[in-house]
Amino acid sequence: MNFLREVRYQALRARIANALSGPAILAFIPALCLGAFWTGGEVALMAVSLGLPLFIVLINPQALNAKTQSLQKMRGLVPREDFPDLLSNLVLKSQKDGRLSSVFLVELSDFDELTERHGKSAAETVASRVGERLEGLLRETDSVSHLASNQFGVCLGPVQHLDLEACIELSGRLQSAIEEPVSIDGIAVYTTAAIGFCQSNRNPGADGDTWFNAATIALNDACARGPTTIRAFSKEMHKTVTARMNLREEARDALEHGQVHPWFQPQISTDTGRLTGFEALARWTHPERGLISPGEFLPAFGEMGLLDRLGEVMLYHTLTALKAWDATGMAVPTVGVNFSGAELNNPRLVDKVKWELDRFDIAPERLAIEILETVVSSSPGDTVARNVKALEELGCKIDLDDFGTGNASIAAIRRFNVSRIKIDRSFVIKADRDPDQRRMIAAILTMAERLDIETLAEGVETVGEHALLAQLGCGHVQGFGIGRPMPFEKTVDWVAQHEAKLNAPPVLPSRKARDG
Repeated sequence: MNFLREVRYQALRARIANALSGPAILAFIPALCLGAFWTGGEVALMAVSLGLPLFIVLINPQALNAKTQSLQKMRGLVPREDFPDLLSNLVLKSQKDGRLSSVFLVELSDFDELTERHGKSAAETVASRVGERLEGLLRETDSVSHLASNQFGVCLGPVQHLDLEACIELSGRLQSAIEEPVSIDGIAVYTTAAIGFCQSNRNPGADGDTWFNAATIALNDACARGPTTIRAFSKEMHKTVTARMNLREEARDALEHGQVHPWFQPQISTDTGRLTGFEALARWTHPERGLISPGEFLPAFGEMGLLDRLGEVMLYHTLTALKAWDATGMAVPTVGVNFSGAELNNPRLVDKVKWELDRFDIAPERLAIEILETVVSSSPGDTVARNVKALEELGCKIDLDDFGTGNASIAAIRRFNVSRIKIDRSFVIKADRDPDQRRMIAAILTMAERLDIETLAEGVETVGEHALLAQLGCGHVQGFGIGRPMPFEKTVDWVAQHEAKLNAPPVLPSRKARDG
C-alpha cells in the first residue's frame, strides 16, 4: 500500500500548496506580521517576513512564477497524440526495471445528455474540471491525458508493488473526485464515470498498443455493466472479446453459406391444447463451435449492419418450412418471424415480404410479424408505422413481443394494429405461486379483452403456470414447458407426439387404487 500512501501524500501536499500559494494567503500576511511583532518584536517580524516566502517556495517552488505555476498545474495533461508513446516508453521502462504500472481509462457517463441539457461550453467546463481533479489526485510521476470529449487516460509511473486491490481502490478515489459537483452558472452539475484498467503484468502483449487496447476492453465491459462500474482486464475478458470479433468477421459468410437457420418453438391453445403456430428463432450452427445462441451472435450481426439480411434469410427459411409442413399434411396455422427496428425502418420491407409470400404461394394471414414492444414505444417516425400498417393490410398478423417490458401505450397498440400481445416471461415466472404476478397477468388480460386483442404468454415452464394462464383466460402459451426450440427436422415428430397425447383416452385410476 506504499503506492496509495504516496498518492494520498501528494494530494494533501497539492491542497496545501494551492492554499498557501493562492490569493487567499495574501489576506493573512498582515495578520501574521502584526502577530509576530506583537509577540516577539522586530526580530520575530523579520523572521516571519523572510521565512514565510521561503516556506511557500519550499511547499511549491514554482509559486512565484505564474507561468511556470500554470504549467505545473497541468503537468499530467499530456497531449492525446503523445499518450501512445508514453505507454510504449513506460512498457519498456517497466520491463527494464522490473517494476509495475497500470493504465486506467475513465469515461464520463451520460456526457451527450449533459451537453444537450447544459450546452457544449458547460460540458467542456465539466471535462476540464475532471482533468484537473484527476491530475491533482495523482503523483508527479503519473500522467493524465484528455483522450476524447468524455474520456481520460491515466498512466501510473512505475512502482515496486502494485496489486489489484490498490488499483481498484485508486479507481474508487478517481470516481469520488469526479462525482463532486461542478458549478455551472450557479447550477451544480453532477457526473459519474466508468473505469477500465489493465495492470502492466496483465498486458496480453509486449507493447503500449496492446496495453491500451486491453484497458479499452475493460472500459467497454465496465460501460456495458453500468455508469459507475470498475472493471479490470483479464484473460477471460480478452477471450470473450476475441470470440466476438471473430463472430463479426464470420457473420456475413454464415448468412450466405447457410449456417443460420430458424429453429421453431411451438405455441398451443389453452382451450384445446392444439398447435396454433410456431415462433421462428434464429440459430447459428458454426462449423467449429457448433450451435451459437442469438444472445451471442445477434450483437455481431447488428454491428456489421446485417440485421436486414438476417431478416431476409429467416423469412425465406420460414416460408420454406411452411410449404414443407403443408406437403406433409401437418396443420400449422401461423409462424411468427421477429422483425428488428432496422428492418421495420426499411421502406422496401413490405414489397420484399409480399414478393416472398407470392413466390411461395403462402397466404399472408399465416405469417405473424413479431415486433418488440421497445420498438413500438421508441419509434416516433412514420416509416415503422407505415410498414406495420401496410403489412396488416396485406393480411399479416401483428404480434407485440415482450409485452410489459417497454412503454407502449394503448394508443400505440391501436396505432400499430396489433392483433396479439405476447406477455413477457418476467410476468409468467412463478405466477402460480406469486399473487402479485397473478394480478399483473390478470390486468394485462383484462386490457387485451377490452381491446379485442389475442394473448400469448411466453416462458411457460411448469404445469402450474400453464394451468393458471388457462384459468385466467390467456389464449395461447409458449415456453420450455410446452416445447423447446427445435430444428425443422424434429418438428414433424414433435407435432405427431403432441397430437397423440391429445387424442389418447384419459387413464382412470383402478378401483384398487381408488380404494387404497
